[in-house]
Amino acid sequence: MGEQPDVQRLDDPAVEPRLARLDAVLGQLEQTPGRTAELALEAVELLTEVYGEALARVTDLAADSPRALEPLTGDELLRHLLLLHRIHPDPVHRRVARAVDDLRPQLRARGADLALVDVRDAVATISLSASSCGAAGLRDLVREQVLTFAPELSAVDVVAPAPAPALIPVATLWQRPDGPPADPATTGDRVPQVASPVTSGGPA
Repeated sequence: MGEQPDVQRLDDPAVEPRLARLDAVLGQLEQTPGRTAELALEAVELLTEVYGEALARVTDLAADSPRALEPLTGDELLRHLLLLHRIHPDPVHRRVARAVDDLRPQLRARGADLALVDVRDAVATISLSASSCGAAGLRDLVREQVLTFAPELSAVDVVAPAPAPALIPVATLWQRPDGPPADPATTGDRVPQVASPVTSGGPA
């Protein structure tokens, strides 16, 4: 067999404008009357179904090999296609967690932070710690990022972090429930002394 000719590959920056152009062309076809436009759209739908099935078979073959499957789900273009065809092998909770992890360095560089709280009933809850200035834009960024990784979600709730628990004064730890309130002036933060055990030999 002869050598296969080199095929021009597309990196991510080259793929993005092509996807945008594809969306624009499909939008024009949908607005174009006539049988020719209908056939063109039908051809695109059939081709998409065939490529989707081919991609699903690839993921099936790689399902038993995490080392082979992880690069597939980590590639941006493949992740987009897996989500488009609804065949992404990772559960929604894991994809949301990955979206949060991928976005965290960008937010920390802007003085903010985020964390995954929960994913339940098709709703992801994300806590966002940010200053009031620009917080609205960051919330939109978080929603967009999470929905990109998990488009089947019905909503993404971005909430403020839960407040830290209040500190309990040390004096209250030694107060008996049925006794009088402890006097801070006398107890302060001292820890009661515990008597040493009596040894069998008695006093030295």
